[in-house]
Amino acid sequence: MAAPNTSQIYSRVADIQWGATDGNGGSAGPLLTANTAKDGTGTVLTVFTADATNGGRVEGVRARACGTNVATVLRVFINNGSANSTLANNTLYAEITCPATTASAVAALGDVLLAAPYFPLVLPPGYKINVTIGTTVAAGLQVTAFGGKY
Repeated sequence: MAAPNTSQIYSRVADIQWGATDGNGGSAGPLLTANTAKDGTGTVLTVFTADATNGGRVEGVRARACGTNVATVLRVFINNGSANSTLANNTLYAEITCPATTASAVAALGDVLLAAPYFPLVLPPGYKINVTIGTTVAAGLQVTAFGGKY
């Protein structure tokens, strides 16, 4: 039996989102504080929320140092759109090391890109991408997700 949907699906509009609020009603901005929980609970930063009706597609996640930081790990979780405080609503999807950085007036700070093989990732309606870091950093990481809405 042939699959019922054999047509390519394209995003209807580009969608770039960044850490606007954490999963517990915290303030917006760079990710600064460590969350040692590796299950998606605790304080998280939501960087992408799929369209509530049709879902979305995330092409990648980029973390950019905002200044001088110690090395840390960026953890990326998929959340089913419900409270991240319930373990069953989250799954650890990917991790990547963010190197130590030193602010400079003459050299660009490096960034970390999570792309293939983890992305692109198609999310059902209302699902979220949440991120945490393993070590508290001084200047913070600005985390941006880029993709599209269906």
